[in-house]
Amino acid sequence: MATQAIRHSEQSREYRNEGNGQEERLANGLGWFSIGLGVAELAAPRQVARLIGAKDEDQTITVLRAYGIRELAAGFGILSQTRPAGWLWGRVAGDLLDIASLGKTLSSDDSNRGRALAATAAVLGVTALDVHCAQQLSRSADRGEMTEDRARTSEGGKEVRKTIIIDRSPEEVYSFWHDFSNLPSFMRHLESVQTTGGNRSHWKAKGLAGKTVEWDAEVTDDQPNSRIAWRSLQGSDVQHSGTVRFEQAPGGRGTLVRVELSYSPPGGAIGATVAKLFHREPGQQIADDLRALKQVMETGEIAKSDASIHSGMHAAQPPETYSPRSMSARSGR
Repeated sequence: MATQAIRHSEQSREYRNEGNGQEERLANGLGWFSIGLGVAELAAPRQVARLIGAKDEDQTITVLRAYGIRELAAGFGILSQTRPAGWLWGRVAGDLLDIASLGKTLSSDDSNRGRALAATAAVLGVTALDVHCAQQLSRSADRGEMTEDRARTSEGGKEVRKTIIIDRSPEEVYSFWHDFSNLPSFMRHLESVQTTGGNRSHWKAKGLAGKTVEWDAEVTDDQPNSRIAWRSLQGSDVQHSGTVRFEQAPGGRGTLVRVELSYSPPGGAIGATVAKLFHREPGQQIADDLRALKQVMETGEIAKSDASIHSGMHAAQPPETYSPRSMSARSGR
């Protein structure tokens, strides 16, 4: 009974965390939507006015530009925060202003009511998404669900914790991770990892704007099938340290992989915000990397959509000659 209760608790937590990840992805999408809309309202307010059926006059242009500034602020706020529920509620308030403005447009004899009705329907749909996302993220914050996705500032640095369950034994997962040459197979930002002797290694990674970031690291603790700890050496481009633990999951469900990372982003808080906007922030990278590791260990390869391997217009079926980058989960043993 105790084992079943523990298993149920773990399953419930894993389900909640998966749901939280979906809401965070939706929040990111709404954040980019805000930025796109804000740019349009600032750069081309007359075109936006005609699109929504409003009268092209100076007062309308002024209001649209003000709304554009509001949308940009909301977008950057959502994308730069780990828990952006407050900014999403701000979007809801902005949606209500938009609906009120469209209501005035509909009542005007000079408006294009067909376009105004279509714009109102679109805003109502986005409002529903904003309310849903804000409610879910607010509930997560109220429950204190920060164990699987926690980031906080401490002495100028940041700390991130992520956990995932992999349907393989701790021995298998530890062995695969311990061979550092395997890491680029699931850490997409990594270009290479080379062992330089003893407990030290040299790392190359992709940074912002195509820049290559390099650093040397050393293993500070290595407990077979249980724990690996590391830290970057003095003078590295990125100062960080971390630990990965491999624990038997309850109910024989595989391995709990727990990653803890402490780092000081280049450029401090501003650099971290910019990195998050472009999805290069370590917390986001670790979450994506752990999902990729799960796929590699359980299926032998990382699943890729058709859109991820072709650029531009293309047939829905990938060419027969394409072979996705894969690695057997047992190759590191």
